[in-house]
Amino acid sequence: MGNEVILVGRLVQDPEIKELENGVKASYITLAVPRSHKNIEGIYEIDFIPVKLWSGVAENTAEYCRKGDLLGIKGRIQTKQEENKNIIEIVAERVTFLSTSGKGTEEE
Repeated sequence: MGNEVILVGRLVQDPEIKELENGVKASYITLAVPRSHKNIEGIYEIDFIPVKLWSGVAENTAEYCRKGDLLGIKGRIQTKQEENKNIIEIVAERVTFLSTSGKGTEEE
């Protein structure tokens, strides 16, 4: 048995870092992930999937990635109870930058 999720998609907005009360840094991103098949109208539908990033993964993603960049996410599904509802979250354990805007590189 295992709890593993692999996603490849584009960032919907620039990542932002938030520092929690305990000093841990976190980021919440949304990936636009196209489905692998077309709908009845012949269009690939897109799922917008929220992903939680922690510590170094969150900091590196916020530093090097921007809206529209293509990312690979390896993580796990996590559930929690909120207001009598089960909430499902994706927690990233690893982020691979498949194409980035090049932030952090020197410009000529």
